[in-house]
Amino acid sequence: MIDLLLMVATFFSKRSATRFNARARTGEWGEELSSRHLQKQGYEIIERRARPSRRGEIDIVAARDGALVFVEVKTRATEQYGAPLSAVDRAKRRALNKAAVRYLQKAKWPKLAYRFDVVEVVGSPSSKTPPVIRHIENAFPFERRWLMPFH
Repeated sequence: MIDLLLMVATFFSKRSATRFNARARTGEWGEELSSRHLQKQGYEIIERRARPSRRGEIDIVAARDGALVFVEVKTRATEQYGAPLSAVDRAKRRALNKAAVRYLQKAKWPKLAYRFDVVEVVGSPSSKTPPVIRHIENAFPFERRWLMPFH
């Protein structure tokens, strides 16, 4: 009986790991495309996968025209279940707000404008068709509770 349970647990953990690895590779691919797209648009990429705290992560931190831009990248193979932007729900926005504030605290609140952008990537690394990349500036605001000390 224990052998059967171990075999089932091993099967599911391998399936989950494979699915996670494929998803992680697709996410990395989307972030790389997004970084290149932003650079072509005149953004300076300051950092990728910034981890200002143990729990928070910001996909891309960029700068352009005196603004510090926190970029969330959403990659989807298709839009069958909606646009990638729809995945940036209230919980995700809250987590990004917290991570951005922690990033700004560590950076000693640079006197710049701050905003959140989202870059949607629709496609996959294995697809024969080129991906669709859409950049949504000011995708959502900082939450009121995170008002900056000098704003």
